[in-house]
Amino acid sequence: QVQLVESGGGLVQTGGSLRLSCSASGFTRDYYAIGWFRQAPGKEREGVSCILSSDDTTAYADSVKGRFTISRDSAKNTVYLQMNSLKPEDTAVYYCAHAPWDYLVLDADEYDYWGQGTQVTVSS
Repeated sequence: QVQLVESGGGLVQTGGSLRLSCSASGFTRDYYAIGWFRQAPGKEREGVSCILSSDDTTAYADSVKGRFTISRDSAKNTVYLQMNSLKPEDTAVYYCAHAPWDYLVLDADEYDYWGQGTQVTVSS
């Protein structure tokens, strides 16, 4: 059973930074994708970024390109999301998720396991 646990959320001012962590366990496949998603109140879940276990290839939503960086520490089974130059519109619950595919995708329907989420609030 795949388990994902997010941490690192919090309250930060506009322009600040946060680093989210996604600790993972129970993987049964050699190749998979880990994605970060976010959901703000009253809005649909949005794909933010993802990374492949096979070669650490990454993808980003246009809204976060140049500000967010996804990375992976395979020894710790942890995926990080470094978020810089944060804006109030980045405020949301952030989730990490597992997809059993070896390709980049930011469609939530492609992901089969999800963490419980961590709140990120950016004050203006």
